[in-house]
Amino acid sequence: MDFNVSPAALNEAARKFRKQLLIMAILGIGETLKHMTLRTGIRYEEVVGELSGGVELEPYTGTLNETGGDVDIVGRTLATHLGQAIKLIEPKQLLTSLYGNAITSGKKIETTAINKTIIAMMMRSISNGLNKSIFNAVRNPAGHTTSTLYNGFDKIVADEITATLIAAGKGNYLEIAPITDSNAVDILKSIYHGSSDELQEKKTKLFIPRSVYNSYNEDYKATTGAIPYNTQFKKTFLEGTDDRVELVPLIGKAGSDHIQLTTKANMLVGTYLMGDYEKIEVRRGDNPFKLQFIATMFFGTQFESLSKEVFMNAKITV
Repeated sequence: MDFNVSPAALNEAARKFRKQLLIMAILGIGETLKHMTLRTGIRYEEVVGELSGGVELEPYTGTLNETGGDVDIVGRTLATHLGQAIKLIEPKQLLTSLYGNAITSGKKIETTAINKTIIAMMMRSISNGLNKSIFNAVRNPAGHTTSTLYNGFDKIVADEITATLIAAGKGNYLEIAPITDSNAVDILKSIYHGSSDELQEKKTKLFIPRSVYNSYNEDYKATTGAIPYNTQFKKTFLEGTDDRVELVPLIGKAGSDHIQLTTKANMLVGTYLMGDYEKIEVRRGDNPFKLQFIATMFFGTQFESLSKEVFMNAKITV
């Protein structure tokens, strides 16, 4: 059976389902994104931030011109960068992989569905790079990988430590020992106990490497294994926090020496998904046997606030 997988047909599917397919790349990082806050409509930059100085009620005096502490907005810039994905594809080879026996048996498959599926597979591949780089990405305009498109959360942290906006004196920074199977519970609890009272009262996420999560489970099992009511060792919340602190091991945290304790609302992931600046296109390239897949989209990350009331960073030191 001959399917129409020409550049024109693939382009038509890309045009017709463009927004849906772009969103698919974001949905592909769902396991990561469910712990963060997505901001759409961000093209290049948007200033986010918080009030500093605070506004408080005080006993009434009837005096209108008294001066109190100044109120200011501490701005942080959520920057999204326009990235591109360019890949050579051989559509009929992809068809065989995607549909297998359905093609050789002559089963009827909608041509539009086929073309959409081919492009969707490429968009899901883009998600893999976003998942892996969400913390460790370092912006390099001359780079050729997702990890060079934007600054991930750990890079932002490193820069703000240098700028002293994250520091022990500000109540949002701790240094901790390397985590092992015998000390993980105590060290992760020390991060929570070292954070501000306001942060301890909030529902928060503790972003950790998978290796740290595994060590926590081993340490917890060794510590409480003999307790009769301890029927399972898998832990999703930090012990002793009344389920306020969720342990979040993510693939993008692999090898990281930073652990962040913060709220879901504070972890901002920016993209655009609204206009024609982002596109998906399939065209003939220099190789006569393959087609060229091209996609562009905006992406970036930022913390809304580094205030100790909503943020704590712990760095693993040797």
